[in-house]
Amino acid sequence: MTATAVPARTAPAQAPPTRPRKQDARHKRGVGRWLVLALAVVVALAMLAPFVIMVLNAFKSPAQYSQDGPLSIPTELYLEGVQNFWTRTNFPQKLWNSVFISAIVAVGGTLLSLLNAYAIGVGRIRGRMWIVTLFLVANMLPQEALIYPLFDMAQQVGLSNSQWSVIIIFTVIQSAFGTYLLASVLGTFPPALLEAAALDGASRWRILWQVVYPIVKPTLGVLMIFFFIWTWNEFFIPLVMLTTNDTQTIPIALASLQGDRMMDAPTTNAGALVSLIPAVIFFLIFQRTLTRGVTAGAVK
Repeated sequence: MTATAVPARTAPAQAPPTRPRKQDARHKRGVGRWLVLALAVVVALAMLAPFVIMVLNAFKSPAQYSQDGPLSIPTELYLEGVQNFWTRTNFPQKLWNSVFISAIVAVGGTLLSLLNAYAIGVGRIRGRMWIVTLFLVANMLPQEALIYPLFDMAQQVGLSNSQWSVIIIFTVIQSAFGTYLLASVLGTFPPALLEAAALDGASRWRILWQVVYPIVKPTLGVLMIFFFIWTWNEFFIPLVMLTTNDTQTIPIALASLQGDRMMDAPTTNAGALVSLIPAVIFFLIFQRTLTRGVTAGAVK
């Protein structure tokens, strides 16, 4: 008899250790993640509550507002508040005035901020820190302290009751903040880039628009959006400088609805709702520009 070889048994292959999936790891973070999410939802609801109340009262009749209060749900669609605001304030004219002033201030303030910051941050002029500090202090001055000399100067140069007086004032005020911000950014600009451009024969003007501007373009977009919104919401200086209906802006039109002894709450809420729509449309249009500008510095 011949012996037959018995094949050796092989040990079963062990499966490689499995790594925990990212989704499982996310669910194992504990209760803290859900607490943060719940807190964010509460904050969002608190921020949306005034807008919800404004919408409810914009389409509510004055009788129902007096009887049921501001938190009641409208029983019928009341549109006379919107019509009254539209006709009493000449809203199309006020809308054009606000857009005209805010757009020019946004563009002019951003351009002036870029030129000032380029001279301070890249040009390395003497007393750079003192100049930046001066811009910061000027931006912190209250408007009540500036209004009398500004009003007097506007009268002396023939800009009384002129939209250009408001445009010039807010261009300088907004550029003070923009100069402070951009000077800090351009102060850390890589000198090698500027030296290479200068060795290639580029002038300072060409370095500004072909080297510096493409890098700080996202920041300039954010500044332009902020300048537009800030100027859109300004009330005190336009109230003093603009004295006739054909030159006034939307915030002044809203204030004109309130009297000394009475207030039409539905018309005021309807006016606030109508006035809010252009600002929301502007934000939605430039939302991606704002997002790119805010996150541009986070990506190396």
